[in-house]
Amino acid sequence: MAAAAPPPPPTAAPEPNMVPQTSPIGHPLFSRIRLATPLDVPFIHKLIHQMAVFERLTHLFSATESNLSSTLFTSPPFKSFTVFLLEVSRSPFPATTTSSPDFAPLLKTHNLHLPIEDPESYNFTPDMLNDVVVAGFVLFFPNYSSFLAKPGFYIEDIFVREPYRRRGFGSMLLTAVAKQAVKMGYGRVEWVVLDWNANAIKFYEQMGAQILQEWRVCRLAGDALLAFDNVNI
Repeated sequence: MAAAAPPPPPTAAPEPNMVPQTSPIGHPLFSRIRLATPLDVPFIHKLIHQMAVFERLTHLFSATESNLSSTLFTSPPFKSFTVFLLEVSRSPFPATTTSSPDFAPLLKTHNLHLPIEDPESYNFTPDMLNDVVVAGFVLFFPNYSSFLAKPGFYIEDIFVREPYRRRGFGSMLLTAVAKQAVKMGYGRVEWVVLDWNANAIKFYEQMGAQILQEWRVCRLAGDALLAFDNVNI
């Protein structure tokens, strides 16, 4: 009579904290920068208001959705006022051909250690059927340098909502504008920063921007501007 086969060796116990090969590491988040459209005005308005709160300038905020609708999107992108929207999602954005011939959306995948908690996401969701959330924006328009004899871009607003800061999204928005300027052969991109915003100043310097300490912003607005209607030249 043949001897019985020996029992199989015991299965090795898993090592402590061992992560299965098929388990995802971290929390993936997908981002997209795209051209804004008139349908995005409600989100742009909310973003501008949040920016005014952050900059302690709500006393100067008077924009309405109606005002924005009637002044933005009146010219082709990059010929006048242009807005890039930053969107994020837990699902990948489709890599489909953009509906706009002027700008192909920029896509990026982020692998975060922890998920982002966004208690206001319901106010910034364009489509309730998916989890896309508007996280920031940049508003810019052409200007001109007579010294360079070249056009450029002036950034009026660049803003990332609080839950999404310090994660590289501001860099993405600034880079998107700079890349467009290079693509169009423009000479420079410029903007202003509040002198108390040390974090923003450090960030811009790290991006390669030169902070021009000797320049001051001059502005005519409100009654001071309207008074010129009665000035004889």
